Amino acid sequence: MSEISQAKPDYNYKVVRQFTIMTIIWGIVGMSLGVFIAAQLFAPALNFDIPWLTYSRLRPLHTNAVIFAFGGCALFATSYYIVQRTCQVRLFSDKLAAFTFWGWQAVIVAAVATLPFGITTSKEYAELEWPIDILIALVWVAYIINFFGTLVIRRVSHIYVANWFLGAFMLTVAVLHIGNSMALPVSFFKSYSIYAGAVDAMMQWWYGHNAVGFFLTAGFLGMMYYFVPKQAGRPVYSYRLSVVHFWALISLYIWAGPHHLHYTALPDWTQSLGMVMSVILFVPSWGGMINGIMTLSGAWHKLRTDPVLRFLIVSLSFYGMSTFEGPMMAIKTVNALSHYTDWTVGHVHSGALGWVAMVSIGSVYHLIPHLFGQQSMYSTKLVNVHFWFATIGVVLYIVAMWMSGVLQGLMWRAVNADGTLTYSFVESLEASKPFYVVRFVGGLFVVAGMLIMAYNTYKTVRAPKGSLVAEPAGQAA
Repeated sequence: MSEISQAKPDYNYKVVRQFTIMTIIWGIVGMSLGVFIAAQLFAPALNFDIPWLTYSRLRPLHTNAVIFAFGGCALFATSYYIVQRTCQVRLFSDKLAAFTFWGWQAVIVAAVATLPFGITTSKEYAELEWPIDILIALVWVAYIINFFGTLVIRRVSHIYVANWFLGAFMLTVAVLHIGNSMALPVSFFKSYSIYAGAVDAMMQWWYGHNAVGFFLTAGFLGMMYYFVPKQAGRPVYSYRLSVVHFWALISLYIWAGPHHLHYTALPDWTQSLGMVMSVILFVPSWGGMINGIMTLSGAWHKLRTDPVLRFLIVSLSFYGMSTFEGPMMAIKTVNALSHYTDWTVGHVHSGALGWVAMVSIGSVYHLIPHLFGQQSMYSTKLVNVHFWFATIGVVLYIVAMWMSGVLQGLMWRAVNADGTLTYSFVESLEASKPFYVVRFVGGLFVVAGMLIMAYNTYKTVRAPKGSLVAEPAGQAA
């Protein structure tokens, strides 16, 4: 991972700074929305009888905000930083970089302006209507050109493995988005998918699960392969394993989508194929997790004093946990219990909050001092407080949803001796209410941590350049 001087003016840090700041802002917005709709599930009156404040309208806005606004801005910021640093060259085009920033913010604002008012395709993670989809495609193609253009003009012969993951994520997401968004417009605000029935469902979950596999996994693994070694001050544990991890992951992940459609009209062989590929996927996933965590070999003591490193390593632990849980839930017999329950919600958030959010937060904490001319954040102690808020919040959230989900699954399949259902759906909902309260509390912890991060970032950015120095070892935590 050879580099030139951090202060070299040749790099385009402006776009990295812009995306980094928006990562924090959109994180607060998206996660606050999540806490609000979590409260609605045990206190429905909180929609105040206003249609655009109902759960059904705000839930897709929440998912788009946390995945594409928060997660997307984190990916743009870190990928633009990583490709410049590892290629030792300025971005291919400053104009394309500016277009991707303003274009992506326009996409997010368009989501805010449409989803609460019921303007939606109703496809999971692909709810935005066709004019916005076209803008997404244009921004994404500009992103790809800028990234790969930078690789082409690089000053070093080697392409570091983080760029392999980032490049694969960009290309695959482009194919997924364009393929799944093919639609026939009937007005400016309404369109219908060109696919029908089970084919539409298959296309949707080929897109949906691989949005998880490439947007929320491959892209963030690229982030991990740069920032974990940098923060630890150690080379990646096994470069050979990282390359094997890359090829195995991108070869297998694309086939796993049908596990979302167990016990549906999808052909049984397709469901079984998705199950088998999902189970096999466990192996490369854990290969990447082990490679990241073992990078700390010889530097484990740094976890005691470096909360940024703690964010990165704990995120890998959640990645390992959720990539064990996912293949297990893809097995048909397990899925018969878990499908449509809160267990799935817990699984999604162990990956989204535990893996994606924590690796993003750790990477952003690493970036901010470098981008704004400081040696460290304004307060390392506040970073430590944020770490514990985030960890406590995620654990409360996912444990509550696991318990609620298993309870729901068992109640739904319980039958009396005469074959009638033992419990009504409303009874299972009442049984889940205490867990919904715990989830809400967990969400409050997560949002409180993000607000602490925003304050810490503001103080870091506003401080005179070079005035913040790293705390002595042993003092940070």
